[in-house]
Parts: sequence; structure tokens; C-alpha cells
Amino acid sequence: MEISIPTTQLSTDPKPHTTYTISLRLPLRSFTLQKRFSDFLTLHSQLTSQASATPPISPPPKSYFSNTTHNPALAESRRAGLEKYLQTISSCSDSRWRDTPAWRAFLNLPSSVSAKSSIASNLHGTVTSAASGPVTDPVVWLDMHRELKAQLHEARIQITRRDQAAGNTLVQHEASAQAKKSLVKAGSTIATLAEGLKKSGDDWGTQKLGEGEVRRRKDLVASARKEKESLEGLLSAMVAKAQVDAAMADKGALLGMGPAAANGPGKKAVGSGRVLGKETARTRELDNAGVLQLQQQMMREQDEDVSVLAAAVRRQRELGEQINQELVVQNEMLGMLDEDVTRVAGKVEVARKRVAKIS
Repeated sequence: MEISIPTTQLSTDPKPHTTYTISLRLPLRSFTLQKRFSDFLTLHSQLTSQASATPPISPPPKSYFSNTTHNPALAESRRAGLEKYLQTISSCSDSRWRDTPAWRAFLNLPSSVSAKSSIASNLHGTVTSAASGPVTDPVVWLDMHRELKAQLHEARIQITRRDQAAGNTLVQHEASAQAKKSLVKAGSTIATLAEGLKKSGDDWGTQKLGEGEVRRRKDLVASARKEKESLEGLLSAMVAKAQVDAAMADKGALLGMGPAAANGPGKKAVGSGRVLGKETARTRELDNAGVLQLQQQMMREQDEDVSVLAAAVRRQRELGEQINQELVVQNEMLGMLDEDVTRVAGKVEVARKRVAKIS
């Protein structure tokens, strides 16, 4: 929750006084409140009484010899002081004042927000702790879903970075490791969100979700899971391709293909068989039979890599077909909606004509 007092306003009803505009930014919405200075003093008194302790900071003192309606400097100083007062209580590690009914009533907060004054820290604890259990709060669930989208976005960035780092093995390995790390986190988050939806009917207390909202959130989880699987397939395909390229390079070095290319098209390389200086670490200590066996093994590995790549392509095709089917269904629903709108518009026109005749 972000809280600030960006502006003040001068009101004249019932008599001239200054109101302070409080801006609150919650995970699902943002809104503003108008409060007088006396409201802050009342809040301070109620917090002290309900929490049995004085808040870590006090509001600005009341002035008996000057008035904010005629003193802009005093109004600005008081605005800054009241903003610091609210922000200090909101960010304080001790949540006893935020848990009071006075604080929630003053800021018009739902109970779930006050109980979790720092949603980011609670979210981090939920994601990183294996024993945290399923999410049973709809607000934290949405925050975790935003975190999931950030993890998938980071994985996609790292995969793109790996693809662009052609020839730089170190950068490719680093990008692959970061992408795998983000995908593993995304997998854990997806499992936590899915488990939370299973408990939505029992453990969410008074904040139970409607059937439509539960279906929507299940669709979000399914979409994220498909995207994660797609990214994993893409990363695996890129790794397999890199292994194939490396194997082809080793094969070229082993058979001395470099000199042949240098001599021009159709010309045979100088010398034949194994080329001195072109040996690799894997072939240097092998005899001809061992080199032949190694080549056959590499070809089998290449065939396996091609099979992995083909499976990834098939998954991409299946995803494309599913997306196409979903688009067809959505288009049909839009067509039905258009027909309903046209029918209702006709009824409204008939009713309008009847009303015109009556009048």
C-alpha cells in the first residue's frame, strides 16, 4: 500500500477550513480521501487508545495563533507533517496500529489490507517459503500472479539474450541458468496459485470468490502454465541446437573440412584422413576405430537432439491450434453478443415508439 498527501484544498462549508487529500494506492485500486486536521488528531487519540501504545510519530501540533486558511506556509508544513505521520505508521515494522479498527475506518481500508501492511514482504515469504501453504487471500493471490508474470517475462528476456549471444558461450550459459531459475520459480508459483484456488471455497473465509472469478483465475493459471511449458520447450530446443552445432563443428574439425573450404568449391583438401592440429580433446587419444565409434555416438546424440527439437515444434503447433480454437469460440461468443445487442436495441426502439404514442 502506497499512501501520500499530495495536495490540500480550501473549503468554505460550514466555515473556511483546510482539507488534506490523502491518496492511497492498493493492489487492486487507487482512491483519495478528504480529511481535516481535527480528523488526524482524533485518529492519533484512537490509535493510542486501541493499540495501548503511542504511535511511533505524532501529528504536527495544533496552532492557536495562526490559521492554515490564511497561511499557505503553515498549510504546506502541516501537509508534509501529516504525510510523514501516515507513511511512518504504514511502513512501521510494528503493525499493532495498522491492525486497529480506527486505522481501517480512517482510510476506508478492507480488512485484508490492514492485516497485510506490507504485501510485497508477505508475498516474498509466501513464494520463498516451502511451508507457507496455499494462498487463501484474494489480494495476495493477485499479487502472486503479477509476480508470476514478472518471472515468466524475466525468463523470456534471458532466452532472448541467449539467442542474441551467438558465439559467446559464457553469456549463453549464464542466460540459460537465469532462464531456468526464473522458470523453476514460476513453476513453484503456479503450483501455489493452483492449490490456493482449490481451497478458495473453504479457507478464504468471508472473502470467498464467485464462480465466475474462480474460473477466470483458473484460466490465468492455465495460461501461465502453457506459457511456462512453451518457454521450457524453446530453451530446450535452443540448447539442443547449440549441442548439434558444437557436434558439427567437432566433426568438421575431425574430418579436416576447413582446408577443403579454403581450397575452393569442388577441390579436395590437402591431405586426407585425420589432420594434425585439427584433433579435439575427445579424439586426440583415440585410434581410427575409436574415432569411428565416437562419430557414430555423436550421430546418435544428434538424432536424439533432433527428436527433442521436433517434440518442441509439435508442442508449439498444438499451442497454436489451441489458440486458434479459443479465438473461434471467442468470435462465436462475440457474434452471439452482437445479435443480443441488436435484438435488445430493436426492443428498445419499439418501446420508445410506444412511449411516444402514449405521450
